[in-house]
Amino acid sequence: MAPEISNLSMFLLIFFVLIPVSLSYIYALGLSKSIAWSSFRGVVQLFLIGYILTYLFSLPPLVGISFMLTVMVTVATFHASKKGTGIPYVRPVVFLVIVGVQLLILAMWLGFNIIGFEPEQVIPMSGMVIGNSMVAIGLALERMKNEFREAKGKIVAALALGAKPEHASTILVRRIVKAAMIPNVDGLKTVGLVQLPGMMTGLILGGVAPIEAIRYQIVISLSIFASVSMAAMLVTIIFYRFFFNKNYQMLTIEE
Repeated sequence: MAPEISNLSMFLLIFFVLIPVSLSYIYALGLSKSIAWSSFRGVVQLFLIGYILTYLFSLPPLVGISFMLTVMVTVATFHASKKGTGIPYVRPVVFLVIVGVQLLILAMWLGFNIIGFEPEQVIPMSGMVIGNSMVAIGLALERMKNEFREAKGKIVAALALGAKPEHASTILVRRIVKAAMIPNVDGLKTVGLVQLPGMMTGLILGGVAPIEAIRYQIVISLSIFASVSMAAMLVTIIFYRFFFNKNYQMLTIEE
């Protein structure tokens, strides 16, 4: 069982923030204020969510889980869709994709009897799935806009020769999905060798046997991998069509 972290120890964590702040100042990176503010904001948010989760865990499962997942999905949609500014219907589509992926993963967890429908199990694991889906969608949207911008000449030439949008965009779609998935693919390759993942580390610190902690980590790692793959593919397949009109002409997406 991990020892309790005292208030003094928590206060002394400020030195962990002072290191990057000092490096930013020394090398004139201009990130000192951003680092300090991000650190402060992150700490406040974590404390707030700690109190909120304590309250939600006391509510009936359906109420607590539904409320927290709605908040998570809404915030994830807002942040991911910012990468797709200018793309039509980006926010509602991203919302539906995240909801669909999360519901499918949750149904598999419950259907395979991996976890129970309890707030303390569903909410933390869902948060990891939703968070990683958000990152993958953001990467896919950002990469999509860059790829179509840089390859505009080639795509227009292909369309002029009679190619349909889906054929002219095939290579780009593959690149976009691959770029969005690479971080998780690389992470899965080195899990347990280079790093001990968060869930596994937390369970071990909480006194759970390493083998049992590994079981949960395998579940969440593969769940994240599946959710990231589905989210990146769905977003790319849906949104690349918005770069063309009904006459098979390429459109320019304005920021």
